[in-house]
Amino acid sequence: MNTMIKDCITIQKQDDVVIALRDVLPGESIILENGTILSVSDHIPRGHKIAVHEIAPDQDVIKYGFSIGKAKEHIQPGQWIHTHNLRTGLEGTLDYRYEPSPSWNPNHVPEHLQTFEGYVRENGEVGIRNEIWIINTVGCINKVCEALARTAHADMQGRVEGVYHFPHPFGCSQLGDDLEYTKQLLASLVLHPNAAGVLVIGLGCENNQIEQFAEAIPDEYAHKVRYLKAQEEDDEIEAGLLLLEELVTQAEQISRQPVPLSKLKIGLKCGGSDGLSGITANPLVGSVADLIVSAGGTAILTEVPEMFGAETILMNRAQTTQVFDELVDLINGFKQYFVNHGQNIYENPSPGNKAGGITTLEEKSLGCTQKGGHSNVIDVLKYGQRVHQSGLNIIEAPGNDLVSVTALSAAGAHIVLFTTGRGTPFGGPVPTMKIATQSDLANRKKHWIDYNAGQLLEGKTMEEVSLDLLTTIVDIASGRKQTNSEKHGFREIAIFKDGVIL
Repeated sequence: MNTMIKDCITIQKQDDVVIALRDVLPGESIILENGTILSVSDHIPRGHKIAVHEIAPDQDVIKYGFSIGKAKEHIQPGQWIHTHNLRTGLEGTLDYRYEPSPSWNPNHVPEHLQTFEGYVRENGEVGIRNEIWIINTVGCINKVCEALARTAHADMQGRVEGVYHFPHPFGCSQLGDDLEYTKQLLASLVLHPNAAGVLVIGLGCENNQIEQFAEAIPDEYAHKVRYLKAQEEDDEIEAGLLLLEELVTQAEQISRQPVPLSKLKIGLKCGGSDGLSGITANPLVGSVADLIVSAGGTAILTEVPEMFGAETILMNRAQTTQVFDELVDLINGFKQYFVNHGQNIYENPSPGNKAGGITTLEEKSLGCTQKGGHSNVIDVLKYGQRVHQSGLNIIEAPGNDLVSVTALSAAGAHIVLFTTGRGTPFGGPVPTMKIATQSDLANRKKHWIDYNAGQLLEGKTMEEVSLDLLTTIVDIASGRKQTNSEKHGFREIAIFKDGVIL
């Protein structure tokens, strides 16, 4: 598929465009795959599109083998194609028909990558970290929780892999479904197996009361959770430290042991994308997702608005008609969410995406959905829900980086594979692995980037790089390596405030 040439890359033979691998100046010539010499008439930034033949006004422009929009005007060979001459071809909600894709042939995972060293919990779930988490029911006590985490992290170092708090501003002045979605998201985080123990702290007068919150925690997890109401304690810090000591004493009895790769759950996310995201990093992550799913593991995909324009690819990979119907509801429900808030459904990509070479939402979506690989879609989950089936799952969440990574973590992802062409430093509640689309970013931002997918443009094959990336993932899951966000202590959550999407 991806054919390497000197200055540009062809994705599919039927495409109307090639992608510049360096800045190309007006008057320069590039050699196409078929040997044709193309004279370039515009300045083409790296990652941007160059027309390879004449395109008429209102004609579909093809990239990845699919339409990425319609030409606004007559386009000549060698011209730059971007926002000035290309528009989206998407409009409104759609009716869909289930046309199942051909069966997927899974790849074989080498024997030495079929296990990792994890923590087996009492209920059989597996964690890749042995941490203590502090979850607050309301934002009023963020600083109390922060002080507790800071003190306990220092005092209990070496006994567990860290004590962490994830601040948020919600839990009060919320009503109905909005409050329920906040409770569900936080409760799912409490259940995450990377946390050997969780201290849930409330203020005492908030809407998100501890007693009601505790009802969302199944009995099988009761041993790992402690509760504290700050208003009822003379010294909430002292009381909190005593409860944390109980959790740490319990957690330090657990050691890593070999577990099958089938126990691993990965989250799939992209952010700060560029014109190479859909050519290097996203297909690479999709290839690794296929490997993990083929071994019986789980991949979780989200960013629903960034499926618009490529949603039929995922819908036709639905394992059953029920999953297909759930995907249709998810896509059209999210479109209606935009309509309900008076927003243009297809007003995307972001300014940074456009600067990186992505012009329309369908172009962004066709690149974005490649993170999901080629396996069947097993299940569709609502925001805040946890995965309960192995295979490729899709979860309801927006494209916002922090919100979607939090949703992936709450769904049960042990690690999030985060592809980026422009870079970002943040980390979620679970190890958040940054995968660069090109070597310049990987070399310039070594303190952000954990892996370089740009190797795919430098002579390495997809199979080579996929196995190398999977090796790194197994090392991170086994505790032999940390992501840069972990090393720097960058851990955040963000909750989707208007949780009612469907």
